[in-house]
Amino acid sequence: MASWSGCYFVPLLLLASPATAALASSKPGRGDAGNATAAAARLRPGKEWLKYKRIRALLRKLNKPSLKTIKVSADNLKLSPDGDIIDCVPSHLQPTFDHPKLKGQKILDPPGRPKNYNFTVAGSGSDRVSEVVVQAWHATGEVCPEGTVPIRRTTEKDVLRASSLRRYGRKTVRRGVRRDSTSSGHEHAVGYVNSEQYYGAKASVNVWSPRIGDPSEFSLSQIWVISGTFGNDLNTIEAGWQVSPELYGDSNPRFFTYWTTDAYQETGCYNHNCQGFVQTTNKIAIGAAITPESVYNGQQFDITLMLWKDPKHGHWWLELGSGLVVGYWPSYLFTHLARHANMVQFGGEVVNTRPSGSHTATQMGSGHFPSEGFDRAAYFRNLQVVDWDNNLIPAASLKLLADHSDCYDIQGGSNSYWGSYFYYGGPGRNVKCP
Repeated sequence: MASWSGCYFVPLLLLASPATAALASSKPGRGDAGNATAAAARLRPGKEWLKYKRIRALLRKLNKPSLKTIKVSADNLKLSPDGDIIDCVPSHLQPTFDHPKLKGQKILDPPGRPKNYNFTVAGSGSDRVSEVVVQAWHATGEVCPEGTVPIRRTTEKDVLRASSLRRYGRKTVRRGVRRDSTSSGHEHAVGYVNSEQYYGAKASVNVWSPRIGDPSEFSLSQIWVISGTFGNDLNTIEAGWQVSPELYGDSNPRFFTYWTTDAYQETGCYNHNCQGFVQTTNKIAIGAAITPESVYNGQQFDITLMLWKDPKHGHWWLELGSGLVVGYWPSYLFTHLARHANMVQFGGEVVNTRPSGSHTATQMGSGHFPSEGFDRAAYFRNLQVVDWDNNLIPAASLKLLADHSDCYDIQGGSNSYWGSYFYYGGPGRNVKCP
């Protein structure tokens, strides 16, 4: 599957694009911009008007002119009532190119894959496992043209759901982060390696739709590449699937990315919500829903993720599925990760806000404990890392950690089909996790 084949500058089409008008103007009836204008007429002067102006400025910053717009209605599978809007934005106009160091630069071609890339442990060991790289918007039958990238449009409703306008599209600030696994309100069940220098990671993870106990919470499953002293200089790159009603407005599992260089304080963001990640493919929208999902005691659907550092330029690249390169994080974004990672982590994370004073009922993975095993519990399989010589090798000396094991647990193993693997997750609040 081709990931990018150049970008074309077509100013006449940009001027005529209805999505451009919807995003850049405030004429009534023009989608989200029109709705916001109508709402603005009812606002009182002062703080509310200032907030409105800031929201409009943010939307103009995130929603770029598009050559084509794909509307995903609620009838297209299980999406939010409003549906997603996918804008096909010319590659050179995506939000990250507002960054001073990227202005005027060309998008890079993908580098070669790590050595041993074609080596995989034989199969999944079951005909009940299928790999999926399908998103709900694909059901429309529409595609983004070559030279564009599909970007999920940010709406006023998305921004208003955030805890604050300043932190829209970011994880909450964490104090005293340790191994990215124990911090206030965040709970994990992870496998990790930290005995070498790492230049990438790869794994397959099955996709679920865990129940979220409170709209401000999320549940995710991802790969982290991590470097730094685990204080305020923590660098991470993250990719996986996530259910987050606050961020997306529904309970669908969605493909996402994240990065930070200062322990989630001021730098970095989800997806395209700040200047950072450079997308190269016209086939995948970051932040869009993944379909289908795994079924309890039924068919399992998983996605394969790979992060790796280009030995020549030092940028960190992301691949989804078999050969679909999504894009890259330029090396200049980072401090420690500009050199290498000193930890790779695989697993699940939830936010526990302790609604009503008790542990959250937000689920991790399938919502079932790892002891239930295959086709009931969530898993990561074929865990691999990239070494100093750009070799993709099995993740040796894997350590397992569940910081609240009565709520979310983890159990690992190794075999000839799945290589190094683990089951993880749980229901959250239960008799042993009050």
